[in-house]
Amino acid sequence: MSRYILMFLMMTQTAFATEKYLFVWAGDQSRSNPDFLAVVNFDDHSPSYGAVINRVPLSGAGATGNEPHHVGISADGKVLAAGGLLSVLKGQPEIFFFDISNPAATRFVASVDAPNSSITDEFEPLDGGGFLVTMMGGASGHSPGRVVEFDRDLKIVAEHPANPPQDGFDPHGISVRRDLNLMVTSDFICPTSTLHATPGGLDLRGSIRVWDLGRREIVRKVDVPGAGGTIDVRLIPNDTDGRAYTAGMLDDKLYLIDTSAGTATPVFDFKSIAAGGWPQLMRMTRDGKRLFITMNQAGKVVMFDTSKPASPKMLSVLELGANSGPHYLRLTNDERRLVISDYFLNEDDAGKVHAEGDHKIHVARVTRDRLVLDPRFQLDFNTAFANRARPHGMAMK
Repeated sequence: MSRYILMFLMMTQTAFATEKYLFVWAGDQSRSNPDFLAVVNFDDHSPSYGAVINRVPLSGAGATGNEPHHVGISADGKVLAAGGLLSVLKGQPEIFFFDISNPAATRFVASVDAPNSSITDEFEPLDGGGFLVTMMGGASGHSPGRVVEFDRDLKIVAEHPANPPQDGFDPHGISVRRDLNLMVTSDFICPTSTLHATPGGLDLRGSIRVWDLGRREIVRKVDVPGAGGTIDVRLIPNDTDGRAYTAGMLDDKLYLIDTSAGTATPVFDFKSIAAGGWPQLMRMTRDGKRLFITMNQAGKVVMFDTSKPASPKMLSVLELGANSGPHYLRLTNDERRLVISDYFLNEDDAGKVHAEGDHKIHVARVTRDRLVLDPRFQLDFNTAFANRARPHGMAMK
């Protein structure tokens, strides 16, 4: 074998190296003990596959009651950023950073508060270091929200846009195509409408914002009438038209978003799987040919063939059981394993949303046309620690 071929194979193996560690951002069930990051053995060749290696609690006055939500890993793999969805209710910082350069010795580094925004949601790592972070609400939780930008030193650069739209701009999902200078965010809900202190029902959003990525400016709004909450959005990799998918959480529809024309076209009805199933978060393969989406209330995860974006084909439905509550999901680098956490949000006495799930973490094997549950991976946050916990965001390294 030539030296150049050997080098290519080594580079390929490195690019898609199998992750050995799973990080799970979790909240104490009672909200009286510190929220924490669990470090889990994710080496599927290990006899301790699925075992907890370490539990790294937050420290300081703002360690409890943050409602751990989404996470992201920096481009260099050294920092894990995590959000607290309800930190604002206790006047606490709500973005947390962990040093994961040595995963087995992960440590909490610092917490940060954005001055003009709150209700932390999704993290998008930036190539040069740092993150873009969707924040659903303003400083006190009311609409409008922002997208906060952190530099490689984890300092806040800006909260975008400086003058946010006043028409329900509450960004939750985020997706980026650097090759097209394109970013999209999805509006989900006015955060304060979920609290008992605000009378009336939930004020759900149905819209996608199209951004000029380089300028960090919104250039277009795509309305999705009747969606009942567009919680996530995913640009389709390699799609020359820069299209994206989103789902209506309450109308049970998958939509194809034309970011140039500003249109949303329904392309699949989730009622054919389960009515009222709450399609929520999504992931896509790098080639853009497979889409995975959780159905929270139905207890299912669906895999689609998206080779033809306008006519996605349902390939597999993974059944996790009644009241399981799958929500967050991550695809491994080699795209052979899909990890799912069973917990969405329970605001307890403070609010109107109570979607508890069963607190389990699942691993599904991904084949060309099927999702198959891996029975070797067993992790239950009801029993893995001295106190029950609610697992939410996850990342692998």
